[in-house]
Amino acid sequence: MKIVKVSATPMSAVVPQAKRHRTDLGTRVKTDATLIRVETDNGLTGMGAALGTPPIVAAIVGHELAPECVGEDPMFSERIYEKMYNGSRSKPALERGVAQADESRRRGVIMHAIAGVDIAIWDVKSQALGIPLYQALGAARNSIRGYASGGWAAGDGAEAELAGYAAKGFSAVKMRVVGDDGFSIAKCVHRVKAARRGLGPDVELMVDAHGSLEVGTAIKLAKELEPYDIAWFEEPVSPDDHAGQAEVRRSTTIPIASGEREFTRFDFQDLLERRALDIAQPDVARAGGMTEIRRIAALTSAHGVRLAPHAWGSGVLFAASMHAAMAAPNCHLLEVTQGYMPMMWELFNEPFDIRSTGMVHAPDRPGLGFTLRPEALDRFKYVDGPEFEF
Repeated sequence: MKIVKVSATPMSAVVPQAKRHRTDLGTRVKTDATLIRVETDNGLTGMGAALGTPPIVAAIVGHELAPECVGEDPMFSERIYEKMYNGSRSKPALERGVAQADESRRRGVIMHAIAGVDIAIWDVKSQALGIPLYQALGAARNSIRGYASGGWAAGDGAEAELAGYAAKGFSAVKMRVVGDDGFSIAKCVHRVKAARRGLGPDVELMVDAHGSLEVGTAIKLAKELEPYDIAWFEEPVSPDDHAGQAEVRRSTTIPIASGEREFTRFDFQDLLERRALDIAQPDVARAGGMTEIRRIAALTSAHGVRLAPHAWGSGVLFAASMHAAMAAPNCHLLEVTQGYMPMMWELFNEPFDIRSTGMVHAPDRPGLGFTLRPEALDRFKYVDGPEFEF
């Protein structure tokens, strides 16, 4: 079996005015993704998806990555990943057993593209094996507890918003530190108190700062939130400040989670060495695809750190995150977005199996286990411009 074609298609889903909300990231006006497909000479096609600006991702796939993949056997997924990651140095890297990453490929949009191609390769590989992708990775389970991820409402509105997530059956929910009413420590504590009131004592509550706080503010906020039984404080400071995150972790009894904006196992190694996190949250579309997220899971497990993959974006990325969660023994939760994301919920012919108990069940079909709706590419045509307004 050989790869004969690798292609990338930019996609967008516009957010209607009534569905928009403002947070520290700005006001989301659309969601972008790049659909990546890997075709083989025996008629199989694998799907992946990438974050990053779609036309740029598509150019990287077409001009740099596709030529490195065409002619390769997708069963050799580790080899192909190393070719993409190491670039022109891939041959000596594989011969010597030492990573020699091309300086342009270690992070950023090229790694987004590499991750998307890698997901598609694992999809076609597991289709060829006739088993679901999580079983090709090495299954630990076939279902996992999901947590509802949202929580933007201002003030006392957080009570009903978070309670609504619990009413769907979720036993864990997440809210944003910065709500529709902006940020101050007092506003955040008010919203968290309201959320806990709506949830009661038995539903886990997490808070996410999106890396928007400085160390001192994050420490002060964590102290104020400790009475509300917070399951984790996510990205309290910038992902560029691993030392600062470690300082926040030392200052509070609340577990610290992060990792959605880290690239490859090497970023996570630094977090682990600094003892900066309790829960690792690699994003399969940013950390390096299925190949690298499996390595991250093993690395974090060796340090006694649990895994809860960041899962945001298109249906392809949620499906990939689901398979990663099913395969990693140290994974305990999977993110389920509550935002307006039609490219997640309306991309495939087959629905995701999320039960009324909040449990997410893996598909039993080979590969990712999902097929595109016939109208998907027309409905989600790419729209030029940024995803957020400020």
